[in-house]
Amino acid sequence: MRKIMKSFLFAFKGLAYAFKTQLNFRIHCFFTVAAVVLGLYAQLNFSEWLWISLAIALVIILELINTAIEVLVDLISPEQNFKAGSIKDLSAAAVLVAGLFALVVGLIIFVPKLFS
Repeated sequence: MRKIMKSFLFAFKGLAYAFKTQLNFRIHCFFTVAAVVLGLYAQLNFSEWLWISLAIALVIILELINTAIEVLVDLISPEQNFKAGSIKDLSAAAVLVAGLFALVVGLIIFVPKLFS
């Protein structure tokens, strides 16, 4: 049980690191809160909450993975390196794609509810 508790502590430490050091992570957290508040206001149904939750989770997960990749690349290759830069760009692109997916999901769900 102690090992499990330690692993949760490490995970929360990772979340805290991302929140303290990554502006984009804080922006994603802000939009997460905004989406939840808007969802409560719009009285989303169960399936709409599932889609919103999926979109939020996908963006947050990929942002955390992107942060981990950036830290690892900086550790391995502290100097300028084209391939290291490409790795960082690719992981950032994954977050961008997830963010665009989240935006589309949000528009599909919220626009009809807010403008009807």
